Amino acid sequence: MTNQNKTNKRVLVKTWGCQMNVYDSERMTDMMLEQGYEATERAEDADLVILNTCHIREKAAEKIYSELGRLKKIKNQRAEGGDSTRIAVVGCVAQAEGAEILTRAPVVDLVLGPQSVHKLPEMLRVNGSGADEKLAAEFDVSEKFDQLPKQRKATGPSAFLTVQEGCDKFCTFCVVPYTRGAEHSRSAEQITVEAKALVQSGVREITLLGQNVNAWQDTSSNQTNQEWRLADLLRHLSQIEGLDRLRYTTSHPRDMDAGLIAAHRNLDTVMPYLHLPVQSGSNRILKAMNRQHNIESYFETIERIRDARPDIALSGDFIVGFPGETEADFEDTLTCVRKVGYASAFSFNYSPRPGTKGATMQDQIPEAVKSERLYRLQALLREQQLAFNQAQIGKTLPVLLDRKGRHTGQLGGRSPYLQSVHVDGPENLLGQIVDVKINSASTNALSGDLV
Repeated sequence: MTNQNKTNKRVLVKTWGCQMNVYDSERMTDMMLEQGYEATERAEDADLVILNTCHIREKAAEKIYSELGRLKKIKNQRAEGGDSTRIAVVGCVAQAEGAEILTRAPVVDLVLGPQSVHKLPEMLRVNGSGADEKLAAEFDVSEKFDQLPKQRKATGPSAFLTVQEGCDKFCTFCVVPYTRGAEHSRSAEQITVEAKALVQSGVREITLLGQNVNAWQDTSSNQTNQEWRLADLLRHLSQIEGLDRLRYTTSHPRDMDAGLIAAHRNLDTVMPYLHLPVQSGSNRILKAMNRQHNIESYFETIERIRDARPDIALSGDFIVGFPGETEADFEDTLTCVRKVGYASAFSFNYSPRPGTKGATMQDQIPEAVKSERLYRLQALLREQQLAFNQAQIGKTLPVLLDRKGRHTGQLGGRSPYLQSVHVDGPENLLGQIVDVKINSASTNALSGDLV
């Protein structure tokens, strides 16, 4: 719903990074629509450009400054035609760089950390010239969620819903505790209101998001006043009529409790897919990373999960070349991959992040060594992903169709295992869950026929 003072202005939101940034971008778009803006995909047409930034990977800030250089030219060109353009940098780079962005890139009008995005409309209205009026980088997460719009505009049958933010784990490679703050869980009541609104707007599948989503907890929103954990929230949301699928990401092995494992066995709405990052197969490196789990406990957790849901698709994260990693440590990672067998995975070379302990450690690994190890790891992961996909050939899978395919008459969707699936069918099936018999598979996708 837009207000009566409709401005006919346009807003462009550009997003880098994780699914939580995607969620924040969607909510900022909702906020600006309430202020009378219209969405655009062209910076040349935008009265407001919002850059939602990520600080996880190396040189992330430099990419933003490069983008700001491009936007400065567009802003000047629009000014020559009598149109003003305002630029806001938000997200984790904004939190980490803060006032430096305003100094280094005067073209920027506003800088907001990820927990201050709800302040954007007010800061735009104030239109202050001082640094204190252009910068907001507080860690008030509860205020953020209290002030975000209660209604959401769904853009398809699948949606993200943030339930937890921040991290208390302080892994030595990770900047998240410094950019997102301490762990904070939204109340079950807030989450339920948003989930129901999404379902009413046509969403069939919701992915619950958190830096450590399985650390979610709440004592405020249930009649027994007992602490709810993520399994309780999943059970509660499963009762929403019209909500067919639930997923959650990203989990920490330390917080994978028995109740959550049982939810994969007992709740039909919880999809048989789990992203559970291990990062390394070497106990020595895991200790240096401050991961708070060892490889034996990780294997034990995987065994319990597979006992509960034998067909589950497992996904993981791997960092190659952490300071001090030897060839033997890396071989332990390859052994871990072979033992677990992943349906999919994300793997990266270690990149030092300013402010983290890892950045100051001795024995930084040469880039050439990291790249060679990453090549070997990714080859093994691709082999496993292809094998998992090919194992679906001949099976009939329920697929949530959520997009048009590349070819005429083709639709795309997701299997319960989060695989991309292509099928020929009429467009009126979009948003529906249909049975598809799988007849071919590649590393990245499945293809089949409607049953």
